[in-house]
Amino acid sequence: MHTLLLDSDDVRANAPLAAVVPAVEAAFGAYERGDAQMPAKSYIDLPKYNGDFRSMPAYLSVDGDAAETADAADDWDAAGVKWVNVHTDNSERGLPTVMGTMIYSDPETAFPLAIMDGRELTRLRTGAAAAVATDHLAVEDATSLGIVGAGVQSYTQLEAIATVRPIEEVVIADRNPERVADFIDQFADRFDIRGGEISEAAACDVLSTVTPVESPLVDRAAVGDHTHINAIGADADGKHELGDEILLDATLVIDDYEQTTHSGEINVPYSAGTLTDSDIDASLGEIVVGNTAGRTSDDGLTVFDSTGLAIQDVAAAHVVYTEADENDNGSAFDLLGLADS
Repeated sequence: MHTLLLDSDDVRANAPLAAVVPAVEAAFGAYERGDAQMPAKSYIDLPKYNGDFRSMPAYLSVDGDAAETADAADDWDAAGVKWVNVHTDNSERGLPTVMGTMIYSDPETAFPLAIMDGRELTRLRTGAAAAVATDHLAVEDATSLGIVGAGVQSYTQLEAIATVRPIEEVVIADRNPERVADFIDQFADRFDIRGGEISEAAACDVLSTVTPVESPLVDRAAVGDHTHINAIGADADGKHELGDEILLDATLVIDDYEQTTHSGEINVPYSAGTLTDSDIDASLGEIVVGNTAGRTSDDGLTVFDSTGLAIQDVAAAHVVYTEADENDNGSAFDLLGLADS
């Protein structure tokens, strides 16, 4: 057997969001049913290098009979670990601040089926999680999407959300006009898209915030009466994109209690006592499996606090590996020296 080496282009080419979104939804369902294992993310702090390493392992088993969508109707299981870093000085070295590597393994034999780029995988699964939340929490006829932050995550937010809602109008807000122009150029042939102020983006049917700010930049008054918000940017203690009034007024859905209270969008008001456990309405997994209702009315705000889970990485990696293996993509190599044995 050979191990597949899949670079960022390979990951992108073998990750159709029409397949990744239901796979990530199935992962949330498996986690809620107890059919997944996801140990807490572990950290290695490297103050000497102004950086850190993080390991994110997971295993999940999907029962096709309990699949949330027809696209996920087959039984499958998957295991892997993503090794990711944050080194803030890397920009001065000509390297990405965040890098990642996914080791995707056969749960039955532990054979390393693939080693793939984790940065592209993270973009894809983050967009897919927002799409799952949007599908359950946005109004059915949502046609407008606002995005605050035109960085790398913004692209898959639009691509993924457009698979679950008939998005026509897009408003992109960012302080960097070049990034706004690049984003518009990418999608101008598919959407009615324009640059705008944060308030204009926030008034859309769906809003995704993908910034690293520590001072809220979206006010309650700017948000539409039925807007669904995917709060994506907060991934560390102190980060906070949405005004507290939004979180208090909205139906608040989280991906994982420990991660969101520690480092998600709610971490700052939660630590201050402004927000408590009683303000958290559900986890996305509870909604996916039907234990809690999603949106039940055309009125009212909804917020999804997304921190990013290892089960999402493994689900996305499952799609990438399956596609690449079936299409003979990637570079096969004999990692364990077993090809001739």
